[in-house]
Amino acid sequence: MAAAIETKKLTKSYKSRSLGKINVVDNLDLTVEEGEIFGFLGPNGAGKTTTIKMLLGIIYPTSGEGFVLGREIGDMDVHKVISYLPERPYYYEHMTGMELLKFYGALFGISDRNKFQGLLEKVNLHRDMTKTISQYSKGMQQRIGLAQSLINDPKLLFLDEPTGGLDPIAHREIRDLILGFREEGRTVFISSHELSEVELICDRVAIINRGIIERQGKLTELLKGGRIEIIVDGVSEAFLNDMKMHDARVRAVPDGFLLDVPEDADPNGVIDAVRSQKGRIVSIVPRKKRLEDLFVEAVSVKPFTQKNTPEPVGEAK
Repeated sequence: MAAAIETKKLTKSYKSRSLGKINVVDNLDLTVEEGEIFGFLGPNGAGKTTTIKMLLGIIYPTSGEGFVLGREIGDMDVHKVISYLPERPYYYEHMTGMELLKFYGALFGISDRNKFQGLLEKVNLHRDMTKTISQYSKGMQQRIGLAQSLINDPKLLFLDEPTGGLDPIAHREIRDLILGFREEGRTVFISSHELSEVELICDRVAIINRGIIERQGKLTELLKGGRIEIIVDGVSEAFLNDMKMHDARVRAVPDGFLLDVPEDADPNGVIDAVRSQKGRIVSIVPRKKRLEDLFVEAVSVKPFTQKNTPEPVGEAK
């Protein structure tokens, strides 16, 4: 499958009076395949927004190279087939949804009212055509933003925090729209802190921390390595110490002790050991590894040893 986005050692540096050169994005190797939903994750100041701005050609890399839909980043022709919905888009609030789409459609030389009507129906705003943007809820504003992002029928969409601050119903509406984009053959690049949403909709993810990719790959592969939680009672301290020696996490709970063991461990062996000393099995619960677990593991794995500072305001998030 062809790559919708590919970067090779992409780097963005800034100069600091106190620390000298700072690599905000450092030798970034990133691959996003066509037709997938890709999650780009990281803590605040990790370099996510700086990376997106380089991919969009808003700012230029210090070194390295990047390609969007086969064209080198900075190629203005690629803007005809991509779109970007920022986290906090600004709208002319006196306009209705139809007027907004007409306004932005004019930038592409598009004046087809039927197309705009179809976009409003697609995002379920066709019943609110007389309302101005100032009368829209947060969820409605996100939906009109998605409609706007589809005006030029893009092959690749960049979405920055598309579900941030929304209620559960609006979350689901936006999620279903994004899943629909994939069914239409579009590639979606999402930057988000909503890890549970990303886990539900993304095919692959990358986690960036201090400008460096710490994890990248298919979620099904990255989330291997779950745990099994076994609550036991009536066991000896020696048994608990032995479990700790065999990669089990042990902590006291109201019903006894919780043994947190790797999913590839033999739970039958633990059960037999508990029964052999006349202990009691209270419960056994398999626990799948979550994206939140992977995220915390990735951003905590490496001590802060390089000279670096948070990115300049407005350049990284």
